[in-house]
Parts: sequence; structure tokens; C-alpha cells
Amino acid sequence: MYLAKKTPAEKRQAFRAGLKSGKLLRFPGAFSPFLAPLIEEIGFDGVYISGAGIANDLGMPDIGMTTLSEVSERGRAIARQTNLPAIIDIDTGFGETLNVARTIFELEDLGLAGCHLEDQINPKRCGHLDGKGLVETQTMVQKVNAAARAKRDSNFLIIARTDARASEGLDKAIARAKAYVDAGAEMIFPEALQDEKEFEAFRKAISVPLLSNMTEFGKSKLLNRAQLETLGYNLVIYPMTAFRLAMKAIEDGLRTIEKDGSQESLLEKMQHRARLYEIVRYKEFNDLDQNIFNFKLKN
Repeated sequence: MYLAKKTPAEKRQAFRAGLKSGKLLRFPGAFSPFLAPLIEEIGFDGVYISGAGIANDLGMPDIGMTTLSEVSERGRAIARQTNLPAIIDIDTGFGETLNVARTIFELEDLGLAGCHLEDQINPKRCGHLDGKGLVETQTMVQKVNAAARAKRDSNFLIIARTDARASEGLDKAIARAKAYVDAGAEMIFPEALQDEKEFEAFRKAISVPLLSNMTEFGKSKLLNRAQLETLGYNLVIYPMTAFRLAMKAIEDGLRTIEKDGSQESLLEKMQHRARLYEIVRYKEFNDLDQNIFNFKLKN
């Protein structure tokens, strides 16, 4: 009943192989299960599930108000719609050390390929805002170690994010990252680096794979694929790009309807019903029940 033919274990194996390939893996953000097969069809390497995307879609700011059940169930719904590996943002782990371990159990069972855990205090903030507070390095080390020990599938990837660049400086951010690697982190996510020199400094200092966050309107310069490959980064996420594109189009469309009294002028900008049915595999479900797809769509 779902698009994915690969098992979660197969997706995790493919993700590990991709990280060893030497190429930059590209993971656009999906805030809805509908986006996952589209990301796969277009040719990306994986799917990213943003904590900000989930919170914003629920009408809340990205300050750690979402729960493990909300985030994990959305992750499951998205991951099962694609053969690509999906990684998810778990903010600060939904509690203390034992809560982090429980989170890893849940994510493995729900089909995710990995997650990232950050070193902010609660309430947390978007990684590209000022005034972020951090936990002590040892506190984050304990959480990372708990996550690494809790996983049962060796291919499930534990990613440690550090937000220290903004408040403690680059050198201390690198020192934190090294401590997180020693604790069991298999990839480092240095948040809100400002320019190529800082990205390069992290690559020289850290031996494990690195994740780059190319989010719009933030503190980091938007580097392209070639630049990130040259810098030696292994994975890039575009966490809120699809969300921002969709919300701008929706807002503009609603204003047009309110102003004109009709959506007639917007038809050229809309995804056609036929394309929608193609993505959700309406016709394929007819294999189960011949009465499902027994109609023709108008152009």
C-alpha cells in the first residue's frame, strides 16, 4: 500500500554506502509524506525531516514544543513513502539521557535511517537565531553516548549537532564536536557556520562525515553543490525550502482569490489533479480493487 519497496534495514545500508561513496548526498526537507516520493522521483539521495518543519506545520514556533510522539509519527509517515533513507531532527532528544535512548528505540522501529541531536538547552531556538543557550559539553556527551549505545541496527546513524559557533566561537565548537565524536557520534552537524573558511576548518578538524545545512535567510552563506563537494562535506540538507516555496504560493493564491473572487487566474500555477493522482499512485491501487480507477480525467 506504500511506495517503498526497500525495508528500513536496506535503506540504512544504502545510506551508509552513500556516505562511503565520496559524493555529496542531497536531502531536501519533507514536511509531508506527499513530498517523499516526489523527492525520490526527481533524483535526490534522501529525505530530511525537519523539526522546524513539523513544528511550523503544527502552527508552532521551533522552540522544542513538539513531542516525541508527534515527531516520530510524522517521521514514520514520511519515511515509509520512499525507498530513500530518511533522517530526522530530534531537537534536544525530548528529555534527558534516558529519554534520548528511548527516542532512538522509537525511530529505529519506525523506519528512520538516522537522526541528529543538538546541544542547546530547552527551550531551544532555530539554529540561525541569536541568543541560543547551550548545555555543558559533558551533558551532551552523555546524551550522544546514550544514543549510540541504544541503537540496535549498527547502520542507524547518530548525528551530533553543535550550535556552539554562535555563542562560543569556532574553536570551541570544534572542541565540542570532537568530544561528541569520542562519545559515539558518527556524523557532525556544525550549525550556522558563516563562510567557506569555517566550513573548511571543521573539515580539517573532524574525521567523521559532516552535514551542511543550507537553509535560506540564515547565518550561513548558501553554498552550492560543487562548493560543498570541494570542501569535503558528505551530506547537505535543504530543511525548509519546500515548506517556504509552498507557503508563499499558498499565501499568494489565497490573496488572489480574496481579491478577484475566483481562482480562475491561478489554474496555470496549480498542480493538476492528474499529476496529483500520479504521485499518490491512484492507478496502482486499482490492482487491488478494479473499481478504484475506473474514470478518465479531463485535461
